[in-house]
Amino acid sequence: MNVTSPKNLSTNHLSIYVHIPWCVHKCPYCDFNSHTLKNKSINEYEEIYVKAIIDQVSTSQISSNSIIPSIFFGGGTPSLFSPNSIEKILLCISDKYILKKDCEITLEANPGTIDQSFFKGYKKVGINRVSLGIQSFNDKHLRSLERIHDSNQAFSAALEARAIFDNINLDLMYALPNQTMVELDEDINQALSIEPEHISYYHLTIEPNTLFHKFPPNQPSDDVSADMGDLIAHKLENFNYQHYETSAYAKKNKECRHNLNYWRFGDYFGVGAGAHSKITSSNEQQYRLICFMNPSQYIHGAKDSNFFIERKKITENAIVFEFMMNALRLNKGFTKKLFEERTKINIKEIRNELSEAKIKKFIIETDDMIKPTQLGRNFLNELLQIFMREN
Repeated sequence: MNVTSPKNLSTNHLSIYVHIPWCVHKCPYCDFNSHTLKNKSINEYEEIYVKAIIDQVSTSQISSNSIIPSIFFGGGTPSLFSPNSIEKILLCISDKYILKKDCEITLEANPGTIDQSFFKGYKKVGINRVSLGIQSFNDKHLRSLERIHDSNQAFSAALEARAIFDNINLDLMYALPNQTMVELDEDINQALSIEPEHISYYHLTIEPNTLFHKFPPNQPSDDVSADMGDLIAHKLENFNYQHYETSAYAKKNKECRHNLNYWRFGDYFGVGAGAHSKITSSNEQQYRLICFMNPSQYIHGAKDSNFFIERKKITENAIVFEFMMNALRLNKGFTKKLFEERTKINIKEIRNELSEAKIKKFIIETDDMIKPTQLGRNFLNELLQIFMREN
């Protein structure tokens, strides 16, 4: 649906997201754009998909003067692709754009699809941050989540990543089916023993169009889930992890720069099947672009440099909501200057919404800052509803 075709896409700082859509097995809670390999090998897709990604980057209308502070390979399971394929993509990006000297380059990896030789290969071609999809160190819970690795593989992969990379993240989940506080505490302790720079701890949320939505598991109650969240926060903070975003904890100066760009409503270029982009044009209009979801359709579109199923201008009302949906995830909130820079809207234009949020004790406002209170973080959806405007 080509609502509006953006032209002269000149942006200063631009994060890049690369989507690798294939998985060995689709997890029952996953609503990401991922596709199982079934009886096929990744080798049947890898070369032609990498070529399509390179074509998308090479033909992009986004200014080649854009500075790239972060690149993120997500999925799906990016660790199904060889270091050689990742290198080809990185070389294309570095030929097209200007990579910051300390560009953060993250690759998501599944403990069930990785070995030490691949870790070393990824580091050699430029990956400097690895995010491991652990989810749990408990075999019972890994089975309920239908993960393809067991606890020993999870721990071994984390130790291997720890030995090779200076910056690693562990993805973990809580409020798992029939999970107890003791089991959660054991998961936290196991994660801490690896000493990662960053831990992402997500509440298991049942999303539409997933197997868990069709067959809901027996999760802990809301009260127990809240206690679990408190246990995670208190324990990680005691080990000097800063709780800087709803689901993210980091050692000092080790926050995920790529995700911070999302939360601060920066521009990003998404390449690959189903990837999203948010780009500011030279006349300060903001656009949303979405690539074809189906990998085959995305690959076919590369022949005509036709990658997008949707291109549209973001309305002013939508910009307000989208900014808040991202920035209010940050525990420290955001500056009013940032709001005005990223939305091109004067802060006075949302005075009514800010007043309502303050009356409900969802936010704190100072001369230059707006930040969510603990109540606002606990009821983030209700807080965001305040900023939802009719288009």
